[in-house]
Amino acid sequence: MKGILSIAAAALMAMNAAAVEVADLSRDGWEIKVDATPEAVDPGRDFIVRLTVKGPRGVEFSLPDLRDRFGGFSVAEDFEEPVAMDDEGRFCNESRWRLVPEPCARRYRLAPFAIGGFHTAAVTFAPPAAREPVTGGYEIDARRDLPPLSWKLVGICAGALALAAVAVICILLAVKAIAAKVREIKMSPIQRAMVELERLLKKGLPGRGRYKDFYVELTMVVRRYVQRKYGIRAPNMTTEEFLRELSRSGSQNEAQSRTLTEFLESADLVKFAGLEATPEMADAATGKAKGYLETDNSLSVQQT
Repeated sequence: MKGILSIAAAALMAMNAAAVEVADLSRDGWEIKVDATPEAVDPGRDFIVRLTVKGPRGVEFSLPDLRDRFGGFSVAEDFEEPVAMDDEGRFCNESRWRLVPEPCARRYRLAPFAIGGFHTAAVTFAPPAAREPVTGGYEIDARRDLPPLSWKLVGICAGALALAAVAVICILLAVKAIAAKVREIKMSPIQRAMVELERLLKKGLPGRGRYKDFYVELTMVVRRYVQRKYGIRAPNMTTEEFLRELSRSGSQNEAQSRTLTEFLESADLVKFAGLEATPEMADAATGKAKGYLETDNSLSVQQT
């Protein structure tokens, strides 16, 4: 440890030998001097600042903490010598600061600080010398060095490929879903109703005890079929309004009307009257809905 300290001390002595005085802040019997190494700030090198203070005879003092007073630098470390007394009875103190210049700082300076009952003037350090602009032609055949092959690079490439594959799969699924939706829209009313009925049955709502949701969706399959087939806004009407409007259209015979009325009214008991449904009731309702759709479509085909 002592060897390291002696090396650091030797380095500091070498830097002090080349130090240049940049400011004399002496005032009212106080001798205050600031020197720096090198003479001008170089962003590529550490900047050493030394503050030497001698007070009036017999006045003891301590140096202020200057860590927050340097502008354009970040403080790397500081050194402070023990207080000593010269032959004239004046206390002397010295501190050194190793600073790291910030590139492109607007200015490099030591802000005013308080000592001996007064504030010193600010100290501005010489900025970096202006560099000549670099000029030259374009590199037509510039070569790029490829990064060295490593497991990290392999992992990054594999991750990128996996993400790309996931993105492609998502796009293909989205395109497939859109195409299926377009095909469904182009279907005839009976074909579309059968697709919706099959989709509903695959959900298995009765098996999960969700009878009310099942009856709501089942009646909507029938209502949407009637809307597409006869132009009646069935989904927005009550059951009574819907049956009355359908009767006025003259599109249903007595048997069709009776079958549809029984189906819708029994469904309303589950949807609105709180009737507890069973799997058998759900199967029967599905059969009635499917039977109505097939019968109505068959009659429409025969009439045409």
